[in-house]
Amino acid sequence: MSLFNPWVLLGILMAVVSSFGGGYFKGKHDEVTRQQLEIAALNAEARKKERILVSAIQTQATKLQKANQDAKLAQQKRNADIDSGSLKLRIPTKTSCPISTATDTTPASGDSVQATAELDPTIAKSLIAITDQGDANTRQLNACIDAYNAAYQTLKGKP
Repeated sequence: MSLFNPWVLLGILMAVVSSFGGGYFKGKHDEVTRQQLEIAALNAEARKKERILVSAIQTQATKLQKANQDAKLAQQKRNADIDSGSLKLRIPTKTSCPISTATDTTPASGDSVQATAELDPTIAKSLIAITDQGDANTRQLNACIDAYNAAYQTLKGKP
């Protein structure tokens, strides 16, 4: 039996090819397993950050609900005071306009007491409702900004 026998050469070639093929298959299988473990670890980290983000958003939503509820109670008390007459909305008015004439040498001076007019309670509540809506919008915007900042810090890595 000679080394140059085609069957011996074919056997050697098959042994080399099968060893490389087995190594390739095992390496590929090991790499897939390693990638799956890495993906699982990254998914676990993402779920942890997600829980932190959801918690931060829920905290901001709870704060906003409490602030809105407190504001609503204050509005109801203020509206009840307006209805009862214990709280009145007054605006400054100008009752007379002092005009200097050419013969008058003294400077025109206004009253030291400011003249005011009292608004109807319905109109007063309507005007105040506009500011209440602005306050509610501001509270909501601030809650959004706080939630964004909390999410940004969490994703940045600074809880």
